[in-house]
Amino acid sequence: MKIIKAKTKQELLQKIETNLNGTDEEVYISLRPTLEIIMRILEKSPGVRKISCPHSLYLQVSRKVFRVLEGKGVKLEPGEFKVGRPNKYDEDTIAMMITARKNGKTAKQISEEFEIPLRTVYYYLKQEKIK
Repeated sequence: MKIIKAKTKQELLQKIETNLNGTDEEVYISLRPTLEIIMRILEKSPGVRKISCPHSLYLQVSRKVFRVLEGKGVKLEPGEFKVGRPNKYDEDTIAMMITARKNGKTAKQISEEFEIPLRTVYYYLKQEKIK
């Protein structure tokens, strides 16, 4: 998979020109795929079968882009990459905090035990309730 990341549309278009070749079958772009971006990708690499972008941007893609891609036999999918700021605490620590809460410890006790700010403990406990 060819990964192309950029902060602006112009930068992305330039990187598409320089980084893609005719043999690429999968492309990940970091911006919302517009018709102009999609057409540039297809021009530079006609063998592309799958284009992906961040999930939050995938939800904003116009129907026109989906129709064009469908006509060309190309799939547009949300990417598997996690975007944004990484979590400060790993999954194991979060799981231990949740288990401690289920075992009857208060949020303050969990905060002191794991040396995590109380507000952060509340945040993760709330996220668990939402799931």
